[in-house]
Amino acid sequence: MFARIAEIIRKEFLQALREPRMRVVLFLPPLIQLLLFGYAVNLDVEHIQLAWMDLDRTPESRELEAAFRASRYFDLVSRPAGEEQVRELLDHGRAQVVVRVLPGFARDVLRGRTAAVQVLVEGINSNTASLVSNYASQVVAGYAQQRLAGRQNQLLMARGAQAPVNTAVPVLTARTRVWFNSELKSRNYFVPGVVVNIIMMVTIMLTALAIVREKEIGTMEQLMVTPIRPIELIVGKTLPFAAVGLIDMMLVTTAAMVVFGIPFRGHPLLLLGSTILFLMTTLGAGLFLSTISSTQQQAMLATFIFVMPAFMLSGFAFPIRNMPEPVQWLTYLNPVRYFMEIVRGLFLKGSGLDVLWPQVLALAVYGAAVLGSSALRFRKRLD
Repeated sequence: MFARIAEIIRKEFLQALREPRMRVVLFLPPLIQLLLFGYAVNLDVEHIQLAWMDLDRTPESRELEAAFRASRYFDLVSRPAGEEQVRELLDHGRAQVVVRVLPGFARDVLRGRTAAVQVLVEGINSNTASLVSNYASQVVAGYAQQRLAGRQNQLLMARGAQAPVNTAVPVLTARTRVWFNSELKSRNYFVPGVVVNIIMMVTIMLTALAIVREKEIGTMEQLMVTPIRPIELIVGKTLPFAAVGLIDMMLVTTAAMVVFGIPFRGHPLLLLGSTILFLMTTLGAGLFLSTISSTQQQAMLATFIFVMPAFMLSGFAFPIRNMPEPVQWLTYLNPVRYFMEIVRGLFLKGSGLDVLWPQVLALAVYGAAVLGSSALRFRKRLD
């Protein structure tokens, strides 16, 4: 039995690696995909193009402008003189935000009244617009806090040293400390997810295409008349691609750490074990797709139809908690969700099995169910 399985494994490796181009295809595309996703999928908003429209022209309005220019988020690119220029800047995308300081700004600030500042944000990209609006509000709030502190000092000096303590104007400040991703880089969040999606895509597609290719060239019938049993054929067909998946996992994980500087705080053995459980699911899905496909084109199309919903419901780009409640329940049927949580927990949080055991258990259950049912269906097709 083991000799026959070993022979099938040797055949698969020889068939996959005998061409130099195939060797490159097995391992280079995952690295290329990681680099492309790592550099392209970035939600960090910096160097925002700022247009400044000062209708007050006072020292106070210039102080607010200096606060914007001192921020690392904004780059002053224009000073429009009228509404037409503002509209033109936003229409042509030459400015992402326009700040208008209205007349009477300094007067209201000096008198302690509410001073209005208008912020016009280009809202085509809702996520970017929300971040830009928040950054602008932070700068304005910082300026207001600075003016409030200055007014407090003036009050104390005017009243003299005998002033009671309760005459001071209170100032509240919030000090925020971010755990696990202190620099708030979206790349640290997305790259581990890219690793998961690459492993899923590569292993499902390779497994489905390899088996369907046997059908197309007619060698599947030859294998069926040999003494090889269906279970031996299944094991021999899936183990080589499991090995490719593990090698790709190590490659892209190393590249994520070296190229992008993504921290890996967890235990490597937990990542290895979780990857093996996840590969049971992807290999089982590849086996299933091979039973419903007659050509490699059908197998590739079926792979994309299977992978896209799994990708969308995995929490890779869209937080699951923001989805409608019925869709949130549907994500529990998606094994990619659990592996995504495991990989991100290992990379960013350094979580151990005591924290991740529900996800690991879910992967084990889904892996055994998907691989077992797909193997039974594949065996019946052979019989």
